[in-house]
Amino acid sequence: MAGSADWLRDAVLYEIYPQSFADSDGDGIGDLRGVIERLDHIASLGVDTLWFNPCFASPFVDAGYDVADYLRIAPRYGTNDDMVELVAKAGERGIRVLLDLVAGHTSVEHPWFQRELHAAGPDPEGDRYVWAAEEPRRAWSADLPGTPAWVPSPGPRPGWYLKNFYDEQPALNFGWATTDEPWRDAVTDPGPRRNVQALKDVMAFWFERGVAGFRVDMAFSLVKDDGAAARGNPLTAALWREIREWMDATHPGAVIVPEGDEPRTAGPLAFHADFLLVIKEEHASLFDNHAAGLLPFQEPRDPFFDAAGRGSTRPFLDAWNAIRDADPARPVILSTADHDFDRLCCGPRTAEQLGAALTFLFTWGSVPCLYYGDEIGMRYLPGLPEVEGSICNPAYNRSGCRTPMQWDDGPNAGFSAADPARLYLPVDPDPDRPTVAAQERDPDSTLHLVRRLVALRRATPALGGRAGTRVIHDGYPLAYLRGDTHLVVVNPRREPAGIGTPHARGAEPLLVHGVEVDGDAVSVAGFGYGVFAIG
Repeated sequence: MAGSADWLRDAVLYEIYPQSFADSDGDGIGDLRGVIERLDHIASLGVDTLWFNPCFASPFVDAGYDVADYLRIAPRYGTNDDMVELVAKAGERGIRVLLDLVAGHTSVEHPWFQRELHAAGPDPEGDRYVWAAEEPRRAWSADLPGTPAWVPSPGPRPGWYLKNFYDEQPALNFGWATTDEPWRDAVTDPGPRRNVQALKDVMAFWFERGVAGFRVDMAFSLVKDDGAAARGNPLTAALWREIREWMDATHPGAVIVPEGDEPRTAGPLAFHADFLLVIKEEHASLFDNHAAGLLPFQEPRDPFFDAAGRGSTRPFLDAWNAIRDADPARPVILSTADHDFDRLCCGPRTAEQLGAALTFLFTWGSVPCLYYGDEIGMRYLPGLPEVEGSICNPAYNRSGCRTPMQWDDGPNAGFSAADPARLYLPVDPDPDRPTVAAQERDPDSTLHLVRRLVALRRATPALGGRAGTRVIHDGYPLAYLRGDTHLVVVNPRREPAGIGTPHARGAEPLLVHGVEVDGDAVSVAGFGYGVFAIG
């Protein structure tokens, strides 16, 4: 894609979990043709970028994050031609497409792994994976998926291979920071260099088919033990800088976004944005009410966006300020939710509470990412079965945020014509579940609020990703200025809240629910929110 990658600063993303969005052929699993048929809905939201979870050929041990062929769309989703058509038809509506790139590992079914598994020893061109004749003494714990660990070879090749997540996801060999054992390749050795070139080849293949970029899964898992001796994953960062330099020269309009925030090293940043993930402290401190289980990565706390009003914005603001102090123009992506944990509407959080959260997410200085279904307030469903690696441990079940999109009141909520028993995951059984069709008819619905917020953001540069954000009250209500011309107040708690600020004098309401201004005084009802022009 030609042009500058600066477009990301103004973007509004929409994440699609392809298995669950729209099923066009009645097999119970979503597909690309279903997305094409629903592009008008996506465009109506005002979003301009689609982010797809993995679409490549896979045995789906981990929902497609175990790739067997990076250059082929999984048959259950369609064909490469379907993806090309989707990119073109989305482009006609002013919408770009990002794909997930699983850079650090493949499936055990990938031909690269099968070749090495059936070899007598190291590949003369350099191994693509990490093999050891005996289980290394210095190993990671295997207690938690996502922690590298050694797996006994299941085939003719003797020894052990290193995994990245589940056993079926062998880690690609990008080298080691320390090379004091024979199985530790340096980053400059043939195997690691083959894999760096392979990443470029895969990315180029999809860039040439119109894809605008990639969200990179586990982006900083590549060079092993990187950061153990020096903070910030310097060798992996250098690898991505090499890829970024290649992109800037060959595909200057394309972007790469990491899973998480990019470690700061002595060199320039390689990725085009940071991503404050749903599973990390910054996002969870705002929204995780623990009704979807307990994240194994952090201590639970009361979230700020909760009816009880016991939370704090400090963890989020501290992380935000650290990023923006270093680079005020750095895009930071902030999602409503995603495929890896919960949804905004989770547990006791009701549709009434979503307005304050959505107003914050679309008017803060971040790049917002709307998770499919959050535009109508779909709820997280507890207690669902394990499907394709969705349950990482008994307290961490991702199935509940991956359920079928609720389009209408027809069979399977309009997601699929399949027998309900064949669906990828069950549809929300609540007879009052929200649907796109019902909310289209209700001007006060969550769907219409999302459209108004995105339209207001588009029409008001001060509410977008380029203007500054200055917090004037970090408690209840949260109040902040955008570009010194607009005031935003949100009160996520049940009890009313208020502040006094001279910025409220003569404020012009642009989008208001439950907010009253009297001179300097701003009174916000429970779950109220408001956006005002002030200058």
